[in-house]
Amino acid sequence: MHTPVLYGEVISALQPRAGGFYLDVTVGGGGHAEGILEACAPDGFLLGTDADAGAIERSAQRLSRFGTRAVLRQSWLDEAPALAQRLGYKAFDGILADLGLSSNQLDDPSRGFAFMRDGPLDMRFDSRRGLSAAELINRSDVAELTQLLRENGEVERAGQVAEAIWESRPITTTAQLRDAVSGVARSRGRIHPATQVFQALRIAVNDELRRLKAALPLLFGLLSPGGRLAVITFHSLEDRIVKQAFREASQYEETQDGSGMQVQRVNAAMRRVNKKPITPSEAEVEVNPRARSAKLRVIEKPAS
Repeated sequence: MHTPVLYGEVISALQPRAGGFYLDVTVGGGGHAEGILEACAPDGFLLGTDADAGAIERSAQRLSRFGTRAVLRQSWLDEAPALAQRLGYKAFDGILADLGLSSNQLDDPSRGFAFMRDGPLDMRFDSRRGLSAAELINRSDVAELTQLLRENGEVERAGQVAEAIWESRPITTTAQLRDAVSGVARSRGRIHPATQVFQALRIAVNDELRRLKAALPLLFGLLSPGGRLAVITFHSLEDRIVKQAFREASQYEETQDGSGMQVQRVNAAMRRVNKKPITPSEAEVEVNPRARSAKLRVIEKPAS
């Protein structure tokens, strides 16, 4: 069963309570959602969404004991707010976005997310939409691949790595891509040199950074007064977007009257709960090494 990252920290941050309404826009394996539903018993409610149909199926099994207190729907991160409103849920006391891959996705070679076991190079969260990673690679030229690697993975030697990929085409499996870049991509410490390449390609295939930027202000708007949004990121590109959005939303504004003399300070729309990200303990990383790069940021809509 998928182990949720920063589980206790998320529950503490969202402060679920009886009768509350909660939204998990990346429900994944349902671990965080289960904890929220337990904490908001006996009558709290959770709407869980995910772009991955398999995640919805797994979460439905895990959360079945909560009956009608849990509703699950397939939806992309940035489309979840509109879905919630169509379903009649106007505001939430807590919202969670865990941007990491689940163990189920990583461990299933047929999904193409990982390179340790060979499988088709797909990487789509929603297999019904968009190009697979293999299709994207085989349709792109060196310049396009270079830009993809730089913008989505901050891959060092992006140009050389792109040339190695282009020269190895057609590429249709995870092993072929891993072998194509392993001799060119630069490793960081104990991290395999293909890691950032796979990350960059996955982000591009699912348009993750654009979706995250679009989703954050929409999620701010879905919070009830006193409600909190918690976001878990796993790499610097995601964390930079979240950090900037949280900072901008929590800034005070100053306005002037008609004469331009008197300045009025307008309260910020949001308040950052933690200016520095919360990270996993050494004990958690030892048990779940995939948690090592996780960062949790929390923001709150002021009650008044």
